[in-house]
Amino acid sequence: MRGSFIHLLSSTAKKPWWSYATRKHYSTGLRNVAVIAHVDHGKTTLMDRLLRQCGAVIPHERAMDSITLERERGITIASKVTSISWKDNEFNMVDTPGHADFGGEVERVVGMVEGAILVVDAGEGPLAQTKFVLAKALKYGIRPILLLNKVDRPAVTEERCNEVESLVFDLFANLGATEEQLEFPVLYASAKEGWVSSTYTKNLSGDSKNMSQLLDAIIGHVPPPSANVDEPFQMLVSMMERDSYLGRVLTGRITSGVVRVGDKVHGIRGTDSGVVKIEEGKVVKLMKKKGTSMVSVDSAGAGDIVSMAGLSSPAIGHTVAHVEVMSALPTVELDPPTISMTFGVNDSPLAGRDGDHLTGGKICNRLMAEAETNLAINVLPSMSESYEVQGRGELQLGILIENMRREGFELSVSPPKVMYKMEKNNKLEPIEEVTIEVDEEHVGSVIEALSHRRGVVMDVGPVAGHVGRTRLSFTCPSRGLVGYRSVFSSVTRGTGFMHRAFLSMPFLFVIPSFPS
Repeated sequence: MRGSFIHLLSSTAKKPWWSYATRKHYSTGLRNVAVIAHVDHGKTTLMDRLLRQCGAVIPHERAMDSITLERERGITIASKVTSISWKDNEFNMVDTPGHADFGGEVERVVGMVEGAILVVDAGEGPLAQTKFVLAKALKYGIRPILLLNKVDRPAVTEERCNEVESLVFDLFANLGATEEQLEFPVLYASAKEGWVSSTYTKNLSGDSKNMSQLLDAIIGHVPPPSANVDEPFQMLVSMMERDSYLGRVLTGRITSGVVRVGDKVHGIRGTDSGVVKIEEGKVVKLMKKKGTSMVSVDSAGAGDIVSMAGLSSPAIGHTVAHVEVMSALPTVELDPPTISMTFGVNDSPLAGRDGDHLTGGKICNRLMAEAETNLAINVLPSMSESYEVQGRGELQLGILIENMRREGFELSVSPPKVMYKMEKNNKLEPIEEVTIEVDEEHVGSVIEALSHRRGVVMDVGPVAGHVGRTRLSFTCPSRGLVGYRSVFSSVTRGTGFMHRAFLSMPFLFVIPSFPS
């Protein structure tokens, strides 16, 4: 298959345009790219248009949002990978969430790619989560492509696009971008209408109304993966799911070597005392997502992103490698959780009336399974038949509770509380960056409410293209934001927007130490 590392290893198959035996490094026709952005800036819609441009059949809008709650709430909760082909090239595209509570999904997959498309709403400009996802991309040395989306809106002018571009450039510089990363290409798009342009325009017509300029920019700006296929096979697991027939399906980027169906592999992980072997087995099935369908392949080479079945114990962050390899790949460091809740057995007078899974053991198994597939969630035993669940925010834990309820679990949960961290007798608390857009009449009420919650105003200014709207930027402790969203909706009568993103964990106060 031209433009892809996947080929059938049979005597009757046509010889591919390159082979593992003759190429030390991976094909120049492969690109691994992530789509990153703030929530509601158009990532998933952009993915729909790219899939259609490359010939994939889209059964419905927001085709990458495959989870029921994603379709219901209109947000992306989990990262997904798919493959598309363009001009003899193959792109592994990673669609990531934009909400701060699901930032762990961005952190664990950004290491799989060599490039990123930073989508920014040309009207809103860069917001809190834009800063978060961009910082993660720059940390891995990625050179993003800036895509100014929604330029077809009446309020978006060329002057506004230039202003947003300058704001993004300043954001790059403040995050410590290198000179190469600062030389990012800028494209203008309307993902809703399905076109991208290298120059500012309100509309494209005819044959030029497509996504080809973005796809060509990926080829020209994103480097192919540099990976040696002559070394033994190694892959870091970045995603995991369960299949009723295949069992555990592990997805990740192959760091080196070649893997084929039937190869003997083992799962390993690094510990303080050395590398620990988890399980040994063989590859039962190799799969790769093409468009919206999963296809089986016979082999996979270094630099590509694939899914495999055959091992039942390795999880996210573990290394799957050839049986002779005993060196684990470095794992991804995630930001710490900020919120915790206690999950336990329902002991109310109405217990047993709303679910089928009632015991502490079943609740424990479900929470442990969630912690395996979502590294941003930690589960710790608490009191009898209760468990402390730590996460990034109220929405993330609320999604978990709703999923468990729909699966037939009946449980009790405590109010959320903020996670603190101890470091050298210093108590650290999480601080979040909050961006708010409200009508001018509500500005005073919002500032007063957040000031009482220890919020500090960092910036105040008008919202471009919206008369009578004001944008406020705060830094606020996470403990001050617990339960504030419902208050905010009431104060602004449902007309305001609030976005949060983890900022840092500064010093809170000193706990004195006394001699024993």
